[in-house]
Amino acid sequence: MEKFTKLTGVAAPLEMINVDTDQIIPKQFLKTIKRTGLGRSLFFDLRYNDDGTEKPEFVLNRPAWRQAKILVTGENFGCGSSREHAPWALLDFGIRCVIAPSFADIFYNNCFKNGILPIALPQGQVDALMAVARRGADGTLTVDLEKQEVRGPDGATLSFELDPFRKHCFLEGLDDISLTFEKAEAIDRFEAEQRRAQPWLWARAVPCRPERSS
Repeated sequence: MEKFTKLTGVAAPLEMINVDTDQIIPKQFLKTIKRTGLGRSLFFDLRYNDDGTEKPEFVLNRPAWRQAKILVTGENFGCGSSREHAPWALLDFGIRCVIAPSFADIFYNNCFKNGILPIALPQGQVDALMAVARRGADGTLTVDLEKQEVRGPDGATLSFELDPFRKHCFLEGLDDISLTFEKAEAIDRFEAEQRRAQPWLWARAVPCRPERSS
């Protein structure tokens, strides 16, 4: 997983509440198990007409926010089904941070597993950041994970809370697999001891073949 230390970029204002995962990435795009290529289908029904042309009024189709790295949105973001493709699509589009008053629990956890930082702030503070995001190219935000701060273009700073373990993982770029590799020596010692004490567990299994009828 790519390290997350400090992120500076344009913030897109998605002024909606209860955005569910089917809106983030509709069900017809869940056939793939690849984490790439989903960005073009992010918010598919909101971004495109039935003929595949873009809806010019949708925020991510407008020139000022096409390269947005941060999404500022409403409460209960990521509700609905638990599809992990939702954070995959956001990340593939280029979104690395979502700021909202609240998140659905499963989506919130999936973000941390996939390199997206979800920041929950009080509604009033989100409203202030939404006003900054509406400024387009002038609405650049900086998310400083080490200091746990969000800074606006005019110097205003907001602090956010984050679990220390999750913060450590993001700063070091550690996903679940990387965390396992950190314990590689302990795993090797355990397996060596188990081979000695319980060798039958490590014996090659003999395939069971049905008897052939005469």
